Amino acid sequence: MATKHEQILLFIDSLKVGNKISVRQIAKELNVSEGTAYRAIKEAENQGLVSTIERVGTIRIERKKKENFEQLTFAEIVSIVDGQVLGGREGLYKTLNKFVIGAMKLDAMMRYTERDSLLIVGNRVEAHELAIKEGAAVLITGGFDTDDHVKKLADEKKLPIISTSYDTFTVAAMINRAIYDQLIKKEIILVSDIFTPFSETFYLTTKDSLKKWYELNEQTTHSRYPVVDDHLRVTGMVTSKDVIGRDQSLTIDRVMTKNPMTVIKETSLAYAAHMMVWEGIEIMPVVDNHNKLEGLISRQDVLKALQHIQRQPQVGETIDDIVTSRLEDISTDNNHVVYRTEISPQMTNQLGTLSYGVFVSFVTEASSRLLRHLKKGDLVVENISVYFIKPVQLETVLEVKPKLLDIGRKSTKVDVEVYHEKSLVGKAVIAAQLIDR
Repeated sequence: MATKHEQILLFIDSLKVGNKISVRQIAKELNVSEGTAYRAIKEAENQGLVSTIERVGTIRIERKKKENFEQLTFAEIVSIVDGQVLGGREGLYKTLNKFVIGAMKLDAMMRYTERDSLLIVGNRVEAHELAIKEGAAVLITGGFDTDDHVKKLADEKKLPIISTSYDTFTVAAMINRAIYDQLIKKEIILVSDIFTPFSETFYLTTKDSLKKWYELNEQTTHSRYPVVDDHLRVTGMVTSKDVIGRDQSLTIDRVMTKNPMTVIKETSLAYAAHMMVWEGIEIMPVVDNHNKLEGLISRQDVLKALQHIQRQPQVGETIDDIVTSRLEDISTDNNHVVYRTEISPQMTNQLGTLSYGVFVSFVTEASSRLLRHLKKGDLVVENISVYFIKPVQLETVLEVKPKLLDIGRKSTKVDVEVYHEKSLVGKAVIAAQLIDR
């Protein structure tokens, strides 16, 4: 049977879009306390079922879909170029696949103009008409207009004709920038995207004996399990460390670790990774708002997912990507690891010298490579002390020399020196935790 909280959420879900709701109304209609009604409305807001608007109240809304970050709509193009819509207004919310600059003869221009593309062109009415017939939208630069019959055709085809006062070069630069900005907005990956669901999760109850742990261990080869009560609420975790050498007739609640760390499905993957790495947790239960078990995530799955995201081509090149790709190994022997790089325009600040952030990326990447080279695992930086001794100009060639100062089972210290033509330009000391690869 559904709980009162679940009943309220089902009731809110059944309301028509636009309906106004309140705590008092919900409490009265469903015969629940105002506190229960308030918590359910807040949960409905988290799920995208309702929205609270200042001076209006809480309104039932359409559940929001995940946005497509990788494409621009024609409506966004109008906003980017401060444009005016001359025709085809009904097609503004279509997305464009590419744009073409019409700086060539008409027949050549049409070879590049495809359906759902955007032709950027000046006051060439014939080009406007042919582009609309091909299924492309038109952006007219220089503030020019077009003929009425072309506007009518655009309305029929539901393809926008936009006019802007900017010149073609400026418009192309503005759209390129907007597309790049869209590409670098990574969609946040949540625990719900990667977790092992309840139906595939092995767990123990507080009343099970230790013998049950051994049976599960033999069946699954896993050594860690969440422990739940009669209502499937997570109350503990049990691992091989807890059970080895103990009497198998003991109940799990006598040996388990109580109040374990948990996450909900809406937790970001980055946050889950941070918790698991820094707390040394191998698996973590995924629970609902009532602490009921919904599944599991493992540290291995989380790290794999984060590595997969970093390899996605559509994300665009970040500074870390540039640093990684341009750091060249020039070591002459295993004892003295040296990396070389050249300073590109993307690595500089407004003064044209190497930026502080990129310098930090260099020393961190060099330290990571040194530890991988020594087969010591990957590092997670805990603390970094940076000494920027001299400014580094554009196109300068640098040599980065990491050196291991200290290493333990779980932590390490690395000293990194950065040279230009045998002159020390920067230095850093990194303290980090080690993760087994």
